[in-house]
Amino acid sequence: MKIGILGTGMVGNTIASKLVALGHEVMMGSRTANNEKAQAWVAQAGARAHAGTFAHAAAFGEMIWVCTAGAGTLEAVHAAGPANLDGKIVVDVTNPLDFSRGMPPRLSVVNDDSLGEQVQRAAPGARVVKGLNTINCNLMVDATRIAGDHDTFVAGNDAEAKARVTEILRRDFGWRHVVDLGDITGARATEMYLPLWLRLYGALGSADFNVHVVRPA
Repeated sequence: MKIGILGTGMVGNTIASKLVALGHEVMMGSRTANNEKAQAWVAQAGARAHAGTFAHAAAFGEMIWVCTAGAGTLEAVHAAGPANLDGKIVVDVTNPLDFSRGMPPRLSVVNDDSLGEQVQRAAPGARVVKGLNTINCNLMVDATRIAGDHDTFVAGNDAEAKARVTEILRRDFGWRHVVDLGDITGARATEMYLPLWLRLYGALGSADFNVHVVRPA
């Protein structure tokens, strides 16, 4: 499959590298076609790795992963071009973290909206699936980093798109437990989990942790 990645940071690099390793053709998109991080990733990732602008990556990919920092997410989606995203599955792994007042970051979108919903509104023809935004990027692509049962979550308006993303998470990323939170408004819940995630990260001193939903037998 041809896959477009929006974002050149740690999350974009990790997901793009995993997808290349799985045999996909991947284009990493950024504001400029000659972005240094993207070019360095191409040199490291090999022949199936490509770099371009956000619009190039969106046009290239049959599926798109939005991996930008939260503050730049909507800019990247607009630059990608809604027409380039029409009909495509767009996996949004971003979080609306606002670092303008220092650490710990605040949420720039909260309660009655979410960044996932904003991505869907910015690209109304896309089939947006919110996912993987409650865990560290290394765990995103390899659930086996943590032993035992633990969960990841998806939300989106398109049932088929969620099913396809869930298949990738289970088959390729090792996620045995994928919980469907319903429509795209479920992104509010996963994004608002981030303050707790950040506190846990500070308390545990490691990003290799996750949660598991336990129900009565």
